[in-house]
Amino acid sequence: MSWKYIMIHCTATPEGKDYTVKEIDRWHREKGFNGIGYHYVIHLNGCIEEGRPITRAGAHCYGWNSSAIGIAYIGGTDADGTPKDTRTEAQKKAIRQLVERFKELIPIKRVLGHNEVSNKACPCFDVGKEFA
Repeated sequence: MSWKYIMIHCTATPEGKDYTVKEIDRWHREKGFNGIGYHYVIHLNGCIEEGRPITRAGAHCYGWNSSAIGIAYIGGTDADGTPKDTRTEAQKKAIRQLVERFKELIPIKRVLGHNEVSNKACPCFDVGKEFA
């Protein structure tokens, strides 16, 4: 893959409820994907778990899958399903560490949010401001 970007997502799931990579994989397969679309998933406790192998194109944002590493944090909505930045402090730290690790290894042009290239609220925070 020719990674140039990192794209941040949320799972659009209720605040405070954790999900497994296996569950997300099932959701994505039910949508017709050939497995989980995100390369990495950040759990509420900050644990970083691999989703789709980094050697494969993602399935997280149409038109960007072969150039953007997909990172998703668990959460992104309140209990009623309204978009909300639900990241825990542990998730914020883990996302930053993962992004910085990739920036050391790959010449990343930009870190962006899914909402910058699609009509979605995801990831429910200003990625450009946070990773400027």
